Amino acid sequence: MNKNTVKVFLRIGLSLSFLSAIADRIGLWPKNISAWGNWANFIDYTQTLNPYLPEFVISPLGYLVTILETFLGIFLLIGYKTELTAKISGYLLLLFALAMTFTGGIKGALDYSVLTASAAAFSLSLFPIKYFELDLLLKKTTSNKD
Repeated sequence: MNKNTVKVFLRIGLSLSFLSAIADRIGLWPKNISAWGNWANFIDYTQTLNPYLPEFVISPLGYLVTILETFLGIFLLIGYKTELTAKISGYLLLLFALAMTFTGGIKGALDYSVLTASAAAFSLSLFPIKYFELDLLLKKTTSNKD
């Protein structure tokens, strides 16, 4: 497998993971395979991961994280600002892993491969080459205008 293929695989894998989690929390996955199944269960889990935050902050935090994950998932899928998007994804996933670890122990972060996903995102951020990405098309468009 060459570097270009690995980069695309990392982008698509991370992207679909974010988008799948969003689909789950808004009830698009069947209940028998769903982690949350609906928004209320997701917000309850958000409260579990953030027990020291006041309750009135939890719902806005859930929305904020969901919006961020939506943009990250789409940007990774199309290859927009890939290195920056991957780095932000890595930090977000690392925060999830730390929250899971501090509230429920390391097993959850390991079982759900959140640390692995964070490492994958940080690895993706180190690929300077552009391949099958919107960034490449935008770069060509910008250089043609000069």
